[in-house]
Amino acid sequence: MNKAQTFRALHQGRIPADPLVLPGPWDAASARVFAEAGFPALATPSAGVAASLGYEDGSTPADEMFAAVARIVRAVDVPVSADIEGGYGLAPTELVERLLETGAVGCNLEDSAAGVLKDPREHADRLAEVRYAAGDALFVNARVDTFITGVADPEQAIHRAALYVAAGADCVYPIGAPTTVLPLLRSGIQGPINVFAMVGAGPSPTELGELGATRITFGPGLQRRATAALREITAEVK
Repeated sequence: MNKAQTFRALHQGRIPADPLVLPGPWDAASARVFAEAGFPALATPSAGVAASLGYEDGSTPADEMFAAVARIVRAVDVPVSADIEGGYGLAPTELVERLLETGAVGCNLEDSAAGVLKDPREHADRLAEVRYAAGDALFVNARVDTFITGVADPEQAIHRAALYVAAGADCVYPIGAPTTVLPLLRSGIQGPINVFAMVGAGPSPTELGELGATRITFGPGLQRRATAALREITAEVK
């Protein structure tokens, strides 16, 4: 079984109290820490990688993001999925080629740009093209940005998720969904659901799994926690 197959299998047959927990490395050193801790796979956060490279979230040039992902992949033996934001304007075939060159086995793709939701059918068409170009070599996590763009109606998220799953997405990610609506999303969405967890606050991964999450990611939370710890260390040194 190759890494892509291993990563896909990690999402299957999970019980509610045991979601797949994917820490988000921002560089090779953090990736090694997470892998050494025993996590079976990792998922890079674009905001955390951006911070490590000196960019604001959403401002990392594509070449630098792909290079950072490649360094993370090389540093560990476990599968790595990459947050590639909206795809950097690359055509699906080129996007897939560049992702596979990094060694990543999965990706996140957002359905908003500059805080504005994309047309869901057009985005579904793009996801279908990515799926066709990637075959089974990439696990596609389709981010649903309704909640973070001010659309509180969970039915809108479910509608978009259905289109993306039909287009070939392996997982959907209703980022920012309130925990109170997770059971409704679980009942209305086919396949795995990615849920964002706060580091050191809010429901635990186990609790989120019981509410409907298949897998848990933390966005840039771990990188920001590490930065806060470094500030404390720096204050001691100073």
